[in-house]
Amino acid sequence: MTVGQYAVFLSSALHTQQLGQALGRGLPAGTVILLGGDLGAGKTTLVQGLGQGLGLSDPIVSPTFTLINEYLEGRLPLYHLDLYRLTPAEVAQLYLEQYWLGQDYPLGLTAIEWAERLPQRPGRWLAIELCPQTAGRQAIIASPWLDLNPILTDFSTL
Repeated sequence: MTVGQYAVFLSSALHTQQLGQALGRGLPAGTVILLGGDLGAGKTTLVQGLGQGLGLSDPIVSPTFTLINEYLEGRLPLYHLDLYRLTPAEVAQLYLEQYWLGQDYPLGLTAIEWAERLPQRPGRWLAIELCPQTAGRQAIIASPWLDLNPILTDFSTL
């Protein structure tokens, strides 16, 4: 399987959502999406696109204060986590692996904002770093186990 790192230029919030839509249509259950980037970089916008790609009808909102939002009615469940307000020690006490192991919750996609606060990376991760640029943002996408070419090809045809 070909794995690697990809750089994608996103010219607008809509383009960021479209990348999320392609990921939502193509990622397999059990994938943990580690989202990085400064405040306002587009992490929640990308997750909104994920929800659209999964066929969710509920609006996707940031779980900054609730920590976790669960959306269960799409192609796969979506678990949206925001670790911004937590320390790595606090994160470790939450036992978040229950979302990506499929033991206590149905296996789905887990999108984690401020994922650098995780004490360790899960086994099947996909990292997306959103970097603002003068006219838009760049998404640096990496995965050690997943061939992203079919998904990104779908995105590039939009």
